[in-house]
Amino acid sequence: MTFDWKKLLAYKVPEIEQDYTAKDSILYALGIGLGADPMDAEQLRFVYEDGLKALPTMPVVLGYPGFWVKNPETGVDWKKVLHGEQGFILHKPVAPTGAVVGRSRLTAAVDKGAQTGLLLYSERDVFDRKTGDKLYTLTSTSVLRGNGGCGAPEGPVPPIHKVPERTPDTSCDLKTLPQAALIYRLSGDFNPLHADPAVAKTANFPRPILHGLCTYGVVGHALLRTMAGYDVARFKRMNARFTAPVFPGETIRTEMWREGAKVSFRARVVERDVVCINNGLAEIV
Repeated sequence: MTFDWKKLLAYKVPEIEQDYTAKDSILYALGIGLGADPMDAEQLRFVYEDGLKALPTMPVVLGYPGFWVKNPETGVDWKKVLHGEQGFILHKPVAPTGAVVGRSRLTAAVDKGAQTGLLLYSERDVFDRKTGDKLYTLTSTSVLRGNGGCGAPEGPVPPIHKVPERTPDTSCDLKTLPQAALIYRLSGDFNPLHADPAVAKTANFPRPILHGLCTYGVVGHALLRTMAGYDVARFKRMNARFTAPVFPGETIRTEMWREGAKVSFRARVVERDVVCINNGLAEIV
């Protein structure tokens, strides 16, 4: 079957209604590693129902339409899909329980050639189902490595934020769990690339890799811990580019530069000295 990028761009991503509970917020936090130290009172606030708070990065799993590119109608070679970029804006603080509606749309496709793949841009607005208020806006770029060279436009692409060239102001090391991907997938991303060794090998990985959004959550945790003292009300937005996969069990070091409310950041895998997230920019007031 010939891949049709225009047909893909016209694809209607399903609208998602979601009721989520304290258990869902706790599960998300556990998936990105909070609670690793049972004596850490700050982390306990996100994994224990008494006085529970939700992490600022949790909207990435709210109103989430799932791994919809696996639908044969899209024509996507789903085993070769990687997460390229992710961003969010919080219009209101994230509640630990709620009822939401997620409305996603595909906004652009950029062909980077058969060797690199097709860049697919999408946006998702998440609304309070009862009041209709817009809660969060999320942006995402997927790299369809098996669908490049399809004749889609070759640009333009949004500008990339550059982190400062000077030494980072500070850094934070967080070790991921060996079973992190198996926990994180229970928050809604069931791509077998993160669980099935056979699928991982098909995608040219030696073993299952961590979800990009799990890595993103770990980095968000580092920012919240280091730059906001775990005060969730100070966290307003976050954007970053994924540059290399992380294997569950590895340590993620987040390097940060503060300039007023703007925090530039990148993250690297300590064990392999590989940058896994780059060009990051967060707003923490």
